Amino acid sequence: MLVSVIVITKDEAPRLRLSLLSLLRGGPADGIEIIVVDDGSSDATGAVLRELSQSRDLSCVRHDQPRGRSAARNAGARVARGELLLFLDGDVVAAPDLCALHASRHQSHETLGVLGRGETWHLRCTRFFRDPELGVPFPEAAAHVARLSEDLSPYLVTRGQVKDDFAAIERRGAPGIYPGSGPRRLYELEMGALREQAWPNVLWMAASGHNFSVRRADFEAVDGFDERLTINEHRELAMRLCDRGNRVVEVAGARTYHLTHRSGWRDPIDETSWERIFHEAHPGPVATLMSIFWLSLANDPLIPAHARILSLADMGRILQNGSDVDYDAIRRSHPRLASL
Repeated sequence: MLVSVIVITKDEAPRLRLSLLSLLRGGPADGIEIIVVDDGSSDATGAVLRELSQSRDLSCVRHDQPRGRSAARNAGARVARGELLLFLDGDVVAAPDLCALHASRHQSHETLGVLGRGETWHLRCTRFFRDPELGVPFPEAAAHVARLSEDLSPYLVTRGQVKDDFAAIERRGAPGIYPGSGPRRLYELEMGALREQAWPNVLWMAASGHNFSVRRADFEAVDGFDERLTINEHRELAMRLCDRGNRVVEVAGARTYHLTHRSGWRDPIDETSWERIFHEAHPGPVATLMSIFWLSLANDPLIPAHARILSLADMGRILQNGSDVDYDAIRRSHPRLASL
């Protein structure tokens, strides 16, 4: 099974170098192709790609102007040759067995197509650095970094570690793609639901934005990502795929490590434009319950205690069996949701 690894990137050249080196660490490998989609970078991304293509050919797609995450992933998929597509972001490093574990998970499901969710971990130590290998801080973090220590090595991720001492990276990793109690809790809820496989009607909610694999034939059958979306595009894709018979499964042990940056995590409660698009594409209770689930996890005071949805199992039961709670009335009365 040829695995097409599609890496999307924009203005993150130092992180991209480490990300690609984690995929190239063993030199040329049978069964893997790497496609990098540069979504309008204005930094040294081009130089990084030229540097690394000398050791192994990389397929590169360049957008002169940024088109967004969904369009970038679709562009990579269009030139992919592999039977399996594995989507990664350009600011994560891949564990050595990542591609093999994804391929094995799909090969064990010959008749029913699956969507593979790997283990998405993070490296909190890199969050202050524009260049997490050389220790160059973001301008706004320079004073903080100056106070850390004369020896920054505990905070850095180097090429040598990526190639020859990946255990030094793994020791500093923690579950969840971003630091903090909110991302950790959401990660545990999603992975717990995948391991239980008890409510398949909502497992599309546990899809991830990267470290996510799908057979190319299935991806093409639903026309890929909705290019209007730049957040929660992976869940929307997974929902359409699950509607046609696929299901989301865990790829145990297939880890990526996010080289965290100071800008923090993309909170679906803060970024709301996706909700209108999602509701228009999927009218009915699903999109409403998804929004109420995240508002419940955030302890939104406008969601009554008796109406809170605190797990994917709760959401699955409501969708299957109904509820005494009038969730549509809650949606209409909530300032954020009323216009959806």
